Amino acid sequence: MALAGLLFKKGDRHISAELLHEEAQSMRVPVSLATIYNTLHQFTEAGLLREVAVDGARTYFDTNVSDHHHFFVEGENSLMDIEGPVSLTQVPEPPEGMEITAVEVVVRVRRTDA
Repeated sequence: MALAGLLFKKGDRHISAELLHEEAQSMRVPVSLATIYNTLHQFTEAGLLREVAVDGARTYFDTNVSDHHHFFVEGENSLMDIEGPVSLTQVPEPPEGMEITAVEVVVRVRRTDA
């Protein structure tokens, strides 16, 4: 219950397991990183979170489970929702006997020197 409170009390957000673990520790919630991962995956399976994989090494969990896409801010390791539609002109045909269930777009960006 404490993890659910930490996840959802701040509204829509993108969070990694490590960041949630840090938040839990700062709030004196005694929980291991393994328990954080298990809880995040259970919430994802229940449809309460959306898992967003960036590269092969970074995974974020999004409290906004609606269909939308993301900017990944390089150097800051953060995600931002893309407001509005994203247009794809061609989606590949799935292998025989399979169907496409979702298309997710992550656009990598970095801050410009202003």
